[in-house]
Amino acid sequence: MSPSAHLLLSATGALALTVAALSTPPARAQGAAAAPATEAAACPPILQYTFARLQDEKPQPLCQYAGKVVLVVNTASYCGFTPQYKGLEELDRKYRSRGLVVLGFPSNDFSQESGSNKEIADFCESTFGVKFPMFVKSSVRGTEANPLFKQLAAQSGTTPKWNFYKYLIGRDGKIVASYSSVTTPTSGKFVADLEKQLGSD
Repeated sequence: MSPSAHLLLSATGALALTVAALSTPPARAQGAAAAPATEAAACPPILQYTFARLQDEKPQPLCQYAGKVVLVVNTASYCGFTPQYKGLEELDRKYRSRGLVVLGFPSNDFSQESGSNKEIADFCESTFGVKFPMFVKSSVRGTEANPLFKQLAAQSGTTPKWNFYKYLIGRDGKIVASYSSVTTPTSGKFVADLEKQLGSD
């Protein structure tokens, strides 16, 4: 083989190796791309929604509560059950360290929540010291219900009959039970169900 032919083959081989090296993505990039899929898989379908926070309307993904015991409540400021806000806040504080989160969804579906989001937020904080997560006013029943409450209705077979209807969701994202408005945050059956889901300390 002539020196020129040998040189040409060497150059061709080197070029092929360079192209192969450039075509192979780094291991770190592959791992980073897989992370979002893993996170999505860890979030149960019932929590795969995003809602605007009541106080400032910033988007809040419910997936941040994946793995927790979740209590979803539709609320109102001008209802005979409105004092339950106090019990819900106490419940959230008492069991937060064990994995409970209370989520409040103000609604005017029963004509008892006419205020703006800011007015609702101010009322809840100044009157009952509410600190648990709350979201902007929305519908919780019928064709206009927000997507979370549509899922809750589909899975539980029941829609809110009045304000302060409650849905208890286990750590696995499955509905444990629903409770009527007359079930207070300190009701024996409800607390027993809640503690069973939270498990021992």
